[in-house]
Amino acid sequence: MSDKEPMVVSVNISEKTGEKKRNVTCCLAVEEHGLENDAHAGDWHRQISLLAVESIDKIRLSGLDVWPGDFAENLTTQGVDLVSLPLGTRLRVGSDVLLEVTQIGKECHKPCAIYYQAGDCVMPKEGIFTRVLKGGKVEVGDSIEIEADE
Repeated sequence: MSDKEPMVVSVNISEKTGEKKRNVTCCLAVEEHGLENDAHAGDWHRQISLLAVESIDKIRLSGLDVWPGDFAENLTTQGVDLVSLPLGTRLRVGSDVLLEVTQIGKECHKPCAIYYQAGDCVMPKEGIFTRVLKGGKVEVGDSIEIEADE
């Protein structure tokens, strides 16, 4: 954890895969599907992706002009060490949405379109993927809580 309040700083969707996402500020997370109208939503284990703004800031410090959504993440977060979360961890986003961590990072066999657009990509090492256990509205400013095991 960092000294920043764990929260959502950007809610991002795109119409096509392999492109940067745009911040829509607020969106509906659909149970067992993902973010409404997002190209990555569907019946699979990577319904909503998360990337920490701290990871984006590291890339910015290296001189690249990148922003939340540029790495095709759905939720840009702050204050949560995402890559340290074990698989199966449940995250409460706002008051309604419940996500379960299903994958840490991803394998890229070759540089993806995001790499070429942004100049680098941190998703393979620092992004995480979740499925939606309970849907609801997710918006910028929502708190993020790690749920205790029951």
